[in-house]
Amino acid sequence: MKTIGPYQLRNNLFLAPMVGVSDTPFREICSQQGAGLTIGEMLTCNSELWHNKRNQRKQIRPDIEGPIVVQIAGSDPAMMAEAAQLNAEQGADAIDINMGCPAKKVLKKAAGSALLKDAELVEKILTTVVAAVNIPVTLKIRTGWCPKTRNGVDIARLAEDCGVQLLSVHGRTRADRFMGDAEYDTIAAIKQAISIPVIANGDIDSVDKAARVLKHTGADGLMIGRAAQGRPWIFREIEHYLETGERSFSLPLDSKHQVISEHLRKLHSFYGDLTGVRNARKHVIGYTKALPGSQQFLAQFNTIESPARQLEAIQHYFHQLSNDEGAIAA
Repeated sequence: MKTIGPYQLRNNLFLAPMVGVSDTPFREICSQQGAGLTIGEMLTCNSELWHNKRNQRKQIRPDIEGPIVVQIAGSDPAMMAEAAQLNAEQGADAIDINMGCPAKKVLKKAAGSALLKDAELVEKILTTVVAAVNIPVTLKIRTGWCPKTRNGVDIARLAEDCGVQLLSVHGRTRADRFMGDAEYDTIAAIKQAISIPVIANGDIDSVDKAARVLKHTGADGLMIGRAAQGRPWIFREIEHYLETGERSFSLPLDSKHQVISEHLRKLHSFYGDLTGVRNARKHVIGYTKALPGSQQFLAQFNTIESPARQLEAIQHYFHQLSNDEGAIAA
């Protein structure tokens, strides 16, 4: 599966719509590093709240290949339909509906994965949104509200009947949040129950895990979230393995430095100096956590207040790593 509606995709590997992470700069980096589709951060369906800076940034189109997908969240069918229409008018190529978020502040509004408890409301929302736009509508869910009410198959059938064109499934219930291991049996059952494309999500953090999940579930593609933080080239690694069966892809140290530096420059430009520097810190933690001397480096890096000095510090750190590699090889 390498299409959504009329749109051709590079591959069937998707970046998950992580709040606070899957912003425009990160989507651009992941697209460059092999993601066939990136989905924007969850956007409230209440358009009256779109004027604050945070929500305005969520609506900035990334410079990427492939379709622009906007994810909306809410529990009011009319407001969800209006939000879908407005985003379509602003250039969205597809609308993704969030029925998977386990965050308490979302659940308090009976949105996200809370909707899985109310199939009738799910049907109203999906039917109304699909009827409101002429672009593909996709859906993100979990396997159910809790292990005792794992109704993912029923929701999947309902989604297909309502005209949803693609379904992404995280292999946990809302009650699981991100604890324990993702389970893929329910995703496999969903794939068997419906004919629209199914994307498997949850704990996919290596080429081997990617291959196992695809084989076990029969899914049409994979969605990767937390494993892409600090390692956006995971998309290229998995793409290479699935295409060739070889584990030979490895991004050189200097190439990783280039990716990180470009990501930081994008963050500085997108958010401005102050917020860009702060947001860069959390990404650099992910990028460097498995590298030698990272704790000492981060202790110094996290005190830096200047975009230029952040880039200089990264350059110096990777230069030192390269010298150490060369010494070890010699």
